[in-house]
Amino acid sequence: MRERCLGLDDPIRPLLDRKIASAKIVFREDAPPTLATISSRVTYAINGGDTDTRILTHGHMNAPTGLYLPISTLRGIALLGLTEGQSFAFTNREGEHEDVLLTSVQYQPEAARRDKEAAERFATPEQRRLSFRVVGSPKQPAPTSAGNFDDPGPSAA
Repeated sequence: MRERCLGLDDPIRPLLDRKIASAKIVFREDAPPTLATISSRVTYAINGGDTDTRILTHGHMNAPTGLYLPISTLRGIALLGLTEGQSFAFTNREGEHEDVLLTSVQYQPEAARRDKEAAERFATPEQRRLSFRVVGSPKQPAPTSAGNFDDPGPSAA
């Protein structure tokens, strides 16, 4: 991403340099649920203003408008790697100071995966099996209700 900067004066370049210099490698199993990662749904505020909620993504997403925040943007890369309550200051493309505060991580895929795996570990084999019931076959037709009335009604459509 750094090599794809437009040049030395690209505003994302110094921001990336600061992020890389302060980066810590965290394996997905060790990522706290309050850490902003790719595909996390985050709520943040700019310069103490109103909060906004977006999903951090690798690249630009076309639809739905306003739902995603790519890490190829200044705000997106600023939020990536922050934990709840942390902020990151930078100068935007217009030369204005922005202080991005991560107020909450509402969803993090790594935490969701750990929760799902933990739930599966504690589930009994019967709970993990799919529920399946045979209601009829050519050799053994499905039972009919009293009076041999077998019309299931409009709900069967």
